[in-house]
Amino acid sequence: MPSTTPPIFDGHNDVLLRLHRKDAADAATQFVQGDNRGHLDLPRMQKGGFGGGFFAVFVPSPKDPNVDNFTDSMQGDSYDLPLPAELDIGYAQPIALEMMGLLFQIEKESEGAFTVCRTAADIRGALERGSVAAILHIEGAETIDPEFRSLELLYQAGLRSIGPVWSRPTAFAHGVPFRFPGNPDTGPGLTDLGKELIRRCNEMGVMVDLSHLNEAGFWDVAKLSDAPLVATHSNAHALSASTRNLTDRQLAAIRESDGMVGVNFATCFLREDGQMNAQTGLDVMMRHFDHLIEHVGEDRVGFGSDFDGATIPGDIGDVAGLPVMRQAMRDHGVDDALMEKLCWGNWVRVLEKTWGG
Repeated sequence: MPSTTPPIFDGHNDVLLRLHRKDAADAATQFVQGDNRGHLDLPRMQKGGFGGGFFAVFVPSPKDPNVDNFTDSMQGDSYDLPLPAELDIGYAQPIALEMMGLLFQIEKESEGAFTVCRTAADIRGALERGSVAAILHIEGAETIDPEFRSLELLYQAGLRSIGPVWSRPTAFAHGVPFRFPGNPDTGPGLTDLGKELIRRCNEMGVMVDLSHLNEAGFWDVAKLSDAPLVATHSNAHALSASTRNLTDRQLAAIRESDGMVGVNFATCFLREDGQMNAQTGLDVMMRHFDHLIEHVGEDRVGFGSDFDGATIPGDIGDVAGLPVMRQAMRDHGVDDALMEKLCWGNWVRVLEKTWGG
């Protein structure tokens, strides 16, 4: 891992959803060989110096608007997109398991170039040998039963990170709508079952992701959890007044817990006008890095791209464009030591603390 070109470890991507939607028997093979669709495949990861990250399992709602429709709705001066209804576990669980199967198929077919990691040592080892280090993450806990038997099963399979919600409500918590302008204080906090989920995750060493959780839920987690507070793909509300972004008060709590924030590339969470617009300069992203570093410290900021789940700045384009991001950071004054922290070191640090090694 030379300091001149550090690998980028990333807080969030949705490539498993993209591959699942292809409904192709060889979707994993296409990913490994390179399908040149969306933002991610293995050859482009290797070209861009993508070291690994959190691979989200997200179950879309039936008849959920596609990305283009979301993008169309985020072009005006303001918007407030309605949230889909809560999903039934009987609907969500089979789809989630299919996506998890894709992740393990990719690992098998990559012949060592892609590794599902269960410990921080696994991540370090993968980065050292140039294998993409993948973490199994659930975005939205619809697949977890009230008795938490599936949580134990999924942990044994490799689950190491879970977000109680993807914006729409679950049995555990309430998320934030896609609203601009707005603030994250949009509804009630964790349910009793949600509080038990946090306790179970703490006991097992599963990271709890606060991105998409509303403010009341955020503070409930802060009170309950003895682990670092982590938002895998969220930005600064002070710079972009989206409900999905973190207030300075929330950032102070993350700093106090020695937690972590991953900067989201989605332009609607970067731009002052809240729009999904690829014509967004990287200087806008640099301002979010600066604000987050100021408020949580340089040891607690990293990447949370939202690759394959959002419109990102056109100057990056896809994962192969990450060298453009590194160069923008250097032009912004980021030295080698800070570059190592932001690109991968901070993520490994917080996972060592959360997982216990």
